[in-house]
Amino acid sequence: MQRTRTVIAIAWVLFWLLMITTSVQEYLRDHDHGVWKPILWESSSALTGTLLLLAQRRFTRQYDHLLHSPLRWFARQFVWLPVYWVAFVPMAFGMRHAVYALAGERYTHGDWASVYLYEDIKMTVFFCIFATITFGVLSFHAMLGEKLRVERANASLREAQLLRLSQQMQPHFLFNALNTISSLMYSDMQRADAMLVQLSDVLRATLDIGERHLVPLETELRILRGYAGLMAERFSDRVSIHWDIDDSLLSCDVPVMSMQPLLENIFKHTVEKRRQPCVITISAQRAGGDLLLRLEDDAGNVAANAGMGTPGIGLRNLRERLDALYGGRAAFALTALSPAGVRAEVRLPCAS
Repeated sequence: MQRTRTVIAIAWVLFWLLMITTSVQEYLRDHDHGVWKPILWESSSALTGTLLLLAQRRFTRQYDHLLHSPLRWFARQFVWLPVYWVAFVPMAFGMRHAVYALAGERYTHGDWASVYLYEDIKMTVFFCIFATITFGVLSFHAMLGEKLRVERANASLREAQLLRLSQQMQPHFLFNALNTISSLMYSDMQRADAMLVQLSDVLRATLDIGERHLVPLETELRILRGYAGLMAERFSDRVSIHWDIDDSLLSCDVPVMSMQPLLENIFKHTVEKRRQPCVITISAQRAGGDLLLRLEDDAGNVAANAGMGTPGIGLRNLRERLDALYGGRAAFALTALSPAGVRAEVRLPCAS
């Protein structure tokens, strides 16, 4: 708003400088001295008009809330038009008479009725132009203010949505991890104890994250390695995990716990349902200006990993978070591999 006021003030000054320059040029066509006279005429008009406009704006500012109803707003402005009719001539012409008197001259003009009629017609046109410009400027700023309020509201809603999704994901992850440990407590206490230690490391990492929605890839991999260790310990006889990570991408931001549900999906739909060994490959590579996260197995199928058309909490949560954080700039896909296997791929923008 301050910038707009400055621009309007500059335009106002330039307008009157143009009026003064034009008046001086016209005066010099017929006179070779006394240039101060046209300067006085236009300057007195400019000063009077400025004072009246400032007074009008000060006393009508309280009606800015009526901008959504233009007729009511303009009605409040036009109450001031008679003030211009009555005040302009005495103020402007009073200044001219005073300066002429100080210069030892007499300011002459037509009869007062003609002067009032001529000047009041000019003031009416001037007033209408000013009121229209004021309405346009105020409406523009009101629109910007409303747009800003909507954007802030949307940002707050998105923040609340992301927080809800993150809070939903963490209990779900914890439930699956505890369920895994529980399955070992009565068969292998040492392995269950080792898994509890690993779980504590993962929980410590998630506590360090707090309520952030984006974390460096390095932090995300710390959580993922902890979860992978838990699950690999449980299925040590039939799973092996290979890591292919480009270390130059560790500073790229990724949605927190975005890779864990993909790995969980592999264990749930592939590893748990078959007795043959399964190889899982986890990679993070650069693809142009994007970060490409991939989790592949050599035995799954797309229909199972996608939940047969009804995605579970993990995948549904991930899709919603990607959409909330990146809009159309992120992508997620499940792809069938040949002769068997599934690739889960997340593509994210990475500026690092």
